[in-house]
Amino acid sequence: MSKQKKYNYYESLVESLEQAVAYSKGDNSKVRISVRQLPIPEYKADDVHRLRKGLNLSQRGFAYALGVSTRTVEAWEIGRNKPNGSARNLLYLLDNNSSLVEQLIAR
Repeated sequence: MSKQKKYNYYESLVESLEQAVAYSKGDNSKVRISVRQLPIPEYKADDVHRLRKGLNLSQRGFAYALGVSTRTVEAWEIGRNKPNGSARNLLYLLDNNSSLVEQLIAR
């Protein structure tokens, strides 16, 4: 019968704190970063229109900022299609921080 090594909470805590200090100094070689998925809302026609108008952009300017065609924005705004994937994530970011649009386009 083998002896199981007893878990040392103190040593584990010290190791974690050392990793946190190293990470704060830019060393992430020993750090495990956890990623959690945020629930990104669906963007319906009215939502896309509201966001575009709130950013004071034309359909063309909005399309440019999102990296899609003007026809795509038109289709979203009349409800023919819905944004998905990366476009939906970008809409969420712009909806929560409108200043990001300045980094995407030059007015």
